Amino acid sequence: MTPSLQKNHIPQAEQVIRLARETLDIESDALLGLKSRVGEPFVRAVELMLNVSGRVVVMGMGKSGHIGRKTAATLASTGTPAMFVHPAEASHGDLGMIKSVDVVLAISNSGESEELIGILPLLKRLEVPVIGMTGNADSTLARYADVLLDSGVEKEACPLNLAPTASTTAQLALGDALAVALLDARGFKAEDFARSHPGGSLGRKLLTHVGDVMRSGQDVPRVGPRASFGELMREMSKKGLGATAIVGDDDHIQGIFTDGDLRRLVETGADLREAIAGEVMHANPHTIAVDALAIDAVELMERLRITCVLVIDAMGRLCGAVNTNDLMRAKVI
Repeated sequence: MTPSLQKNHIPQAEQVIRLARETLDIESDALLGLKSRVGEPFVRAVELMLNVSGRVVVMGMGKSGHIGRKTAATLASTGTPAMFVHPAEASHGDLGMIKSVDVVLAISNSGESEELIGILPLLKRLEVPVIGMTGNADSTLARYADVLLDSGVEKEACPLNLAPTASTTAQLALGDALAVALLDARGFKAEDFARSHPGGSLGRKLLTHVGDVMRSGQDVPRVGPRASFGELMREMSKKGLGATAIVGDDDHIQGIFTDGDLRRLVETGADLREAIAGEVMHANPHTIAVDALAIDAVELMERLRITCVLVIDAMGRLCGAVNTNDLMRAKVI
């Protein structure tokens, strides 16, 4: 007969909150302790990673391995060529991925992870520099490391002081600190970040140009300055932009007429039956270049409190139009 399962004890809310706060206190204290130990070895580690002609190879087992994967990804996305190699897989062929032109960032809180320390002599034989990130300065990893980064913590947040908690937080923060120092040293800019994140919101903002999202050709409402008011309104209604460009024979913009202009004219009681486009247009409207970033169009419209803007080519001729709906569909805003 299968014994009945004991129901889990339902903790009191006060106990849950207390443990959460204690965890955050322990981990924040660990980071502050880490901050006070950042010094010359950290600078040497940054110099090694900055000047490497190959890649930064990050290694680690267990929870340190998870931190290593994240660190490698952060380094790669901020301008430092990096990859993660699993120490156990390295012992079964993946060590061939590591070359003498690389530098290894080995992460282990104890510094005694069997799979990791087993390949350290091989890395030395390959003359691959090793940066060791460990909480044990007397460990095998510390002895093999060319540069030692102390990631030690006083205690784990786990009540049993067993589960990697504060120690992995320290490793994560130290990896981020390396990435930030390196991107600064490389002069890494937002545009560089966007190029490695084309699918993200930042990528869309920094890589999408007005020409990518604008309406063009027959979709751009336009009339000549001698067009009747009826022609002007039909063009604006047909194209659905909420505005019409008034252009000369050479497609240079003379003005714009918007639905806001229409409301203001109606409020004045003006007789529009005999009016022509050149008389009711708003002359010298704001424009944006076709090769400008789409985010610049957003900022222009927000600053001027308008909902659409005409687009010009390098010769100053009308080539498109864009409004807030177009930018929203492109997920620029």
